[in-house]
Amino acid sequence: MSSPAVPQLRTRQPSGVVPWPKILLEGEEKAGKSFTAAEFTGSEHTGQAYWLELGEDTADEYAAVPGADYLLIVHNGTYRDILGQVEAVHAEAKRAAAAGEPPVVLVIDSVSLLWRMLVNWTNGRARRSNSGQAKLNRDPDAEIKPSMNLWNDAVERWNRVMYLVRTMPGVVVMLARGKEISAVDGNGDPIPNTKDWRVEGQKSLAFDATAWVRLRRDKDPQIIAARSLKFRVPREGKPMTVPDLTVERLVFGLMGCASHVAPHATPELTGDLAEAWLPQVEESAKAGLDGLKKLWFAVESDQELARDEVIVVRAAIEKKAALLKKPEALPDPTGEPDENDSSEAARLRAAAKGLEFDDGTETSIDGEFASA
Repeated sequence: MSSPAVPQLRTRQPSGVVPWPKILLEGEEKAGKSFTAAEFTGSEHTGQAYWLELGEDTADEYAAVPGADYLLIVHNGTYRDILGQVEAVHAEAKRAAAAGEPPVVLVIDSVSLLWRMLVNWTNGRARRSNSGQAKLNRDPDAEIKPSMNLWNDAVERWNRVMYLVRTMPGVVVMLARGKEISAVDGNGDPIPNTKDWRVEGQKSLAFDATAWVRLRRDKDPQIIAARSLKFRVPREGKPMTVPDLTVERLVFGLMGCASHVAPHATPELTGDLAEAWLPQVEESAKAGLDGLKKLWFAVESDQELARDEVIVVRAAIEKKAALLKKPEALPDPTGEPDENDSSEAARLRAAAKGLEFDDGTETSIDGEFASA
């Protein structure tokens, strides 16, 4: 018996190019976060800038900031639509990078309210659950604590957005609310005469940022932390104060990014290749059943797909076709996806379990696309 073939090793020399940063710009109310971000969108070193406004109302007015130049992203306020728009910017950033154009800029104002939306969604699900409803029937003012699986769903949604942020081949500026609070000990009791600082957002927010900048009304801008070989923030817990700091100075000065030298594209991580095909199902469905039929047979021509991945994608096509044939089964376009839907590919793989394809006959869930 011959041994399995060993994959060929693929390597490259490191380029030394500084990657486009993801900047966390946080601080007190009225400290100038939105103004600072708007000012950066007109940088001569960057390309098209996009402004994703979440729960704020400054983007229209701040177009008047000297030098500001951005397009305001339109969305309907739902997570699904917000995620889709971030995906669209991500795709445009990839196109611009591949064409050798200046980097795309995305401003998110604010990630604090993105997380607040997911927290409210989680609390609402907990209150609608059977156990939550039972407690509320006994006491309308009862405290309802979301279970861990509900929090996991919220974190998963957050991570989908942050993954697009981290892998975007452009500059991302994430605005967040920060404030000084009373410090507490391990038991949650206040520590007398001691203050702490809290940034509103999911707890991994700082990990998703390349550089972390704080703005306060009565102090110069501070760099709290940064991943850079060009400069180093002191590690003894003291922020690096930089008078008159701008995002442009941070990106193209301190961090050493160059608009004419594009960083190497970071490959997107995916559990399997089926994940990359699922968005195409949604796009093909816009052309109706004919579009889905074309995709159905196109899947077979992709030599990189394993057989189980083909099954998953075709199960997704069949599901979408069934919904198109029965419009009354379609979900509310302004609502949220199924609350128990945490992994579309995993659900489809389970639904497609047992389906077999051979070189002669293609078998589908309901025979819609079957052919001999």
